[in-house]
Formats: sequence, structure tokens, C-alpha cells
Amino acid sequence: MITNKINGFEKTTNSTDLVYNPKSKLDKDAFLKLFIKELELQDPTDPMDTDKMLEQTSYLSTMEMNKNMQDTLNTLSQKLQIQSELNTISAIGKMADTGNRYLNVTDDDTSKTFELYFGDDISSGNVIIKDKSGNIVKTFPLEAHKKGILSFDWDLTDENGNRVKSDTYEITAEYTDPDGNKHTTSLGAYPIESVRFEDGKTLAKLGSNYIPFDEIKEIYQWQG
Repeated sequence: MITNKINGFEKTTNSTDLVYNPKSKLDKDAFLKLFIKELELQDPTDPMDTDKMLEQTSYLSTMEMNKNMQDTLNTLSQKLQIQSELNTISAIGKMADTGNRYLNVTDDDTSKTFELYFGDDISSGNVIIKDKSGNIVKTFPLEAHKKGILSFDWDLTDENGNRVKSDTYEITAEYTDPDGNKHTTSLGAYPIESVRFEDGKTLAKLGSNYIPFDEIKEIYQWQG
């Protein structure tokens, strides 16, 4: 119980009438309760002046508008997130290009595995590995095969059987389909097989790997 003295008179207030805010945050409800309690406990002979009352009610109105605006922004953010995820899912089945045509070889590597996507059935052709100067380092002959993603193992030797130096190498392929049409493909271009959302990131499955969407340079419809 708390006793307040006003002009010689005592006014007793039950502890249950007090306004508590354990989180130390004055939201609009707590502010309104505090404001009402302040009006109840004011000195009748010296009431709150009009300007101060208007200032506090204006503050209450501002808090209410801010809360409504924040609720609106949160709702809009959720809707935009859902829309973004739906747009991302619609990319499944389209081609994604990371723009990365090069395979990195280090001194610690004994071999390298890479994947290429062939959008048409293969009749014959070659996988071509070039150094940064455009010189052909190694070729892999292609046998007849159905279209899709093919995996290749490179023992890091050149055409003469020598181990290549540590560097980056461009991977491409030239092939002919059963109708005699010529095609090319390269490292970094694959169809998007699925989309995964993980730890706030959006990942696309390209070949056997999941790649963050922000690493994709272009998404397009395959023109086979």
C-alpha cells in the first residue's frame, strides 16, 4: 500500500493499482494506463495544464500510428517473402547459368570430377579442356548417349600424359546429335532440378550440387 500526501490530505493507493512493465518497454497500453493513473493522482488544486495533456495524448497517438505502421510493414514483408519463394519455385525446369566455365586445380589435387549438361542426345563429340590462354590441354571423346547430365573424371594429365600445372582450366564440349546437328555446352550451365530453402537462403539444385541463387548469373528456357 502506498500513501500520497496532497495539500495535507493523505490518499491511499493499493499496490494493485500500480502499472508494472517488467520488460522496461513503454508500449501504448502501458503508456495509456500510466497516463490515466497520472490523472487520478494529480493535485485537484493544481491539475495538469492543457499543453502537457495535449503533448501526452499526441505522444499516445504517435505510438498507435507507429505500431499500426509496423504491423502493416511486417505483413507486407511476409507477403513479399511468400511471393519471392513462389517466383523462385517457378524457375524449376529452366536453365541456370553460373557463368563459371573454369575448373580450379591446386597442388593438392590428384584428380578432378566435373559435370556437363547435354540438352540433346549425343551421337559423337568431345569434351575439351583448355588453359587460360585458350590452348587445348586435354580432350575426352564422347560416345553415343542420351541427353542429360554426364559426370567426368580427369586425372589432371594433358594429352602427353604429363601432370598439368596448378591453374584454372576452361571446360566445354562440342557434340553432334543423331540428326547430325552440332551443339555446344559448357561447365556452369545446368537445368534447375529443385529449389531448397535453408537458413534464410534459397538454393537451386544444379547437377549434383545445391548452389545459392545469388551465384546464378542467368536463368532461361532451354531451346533444344
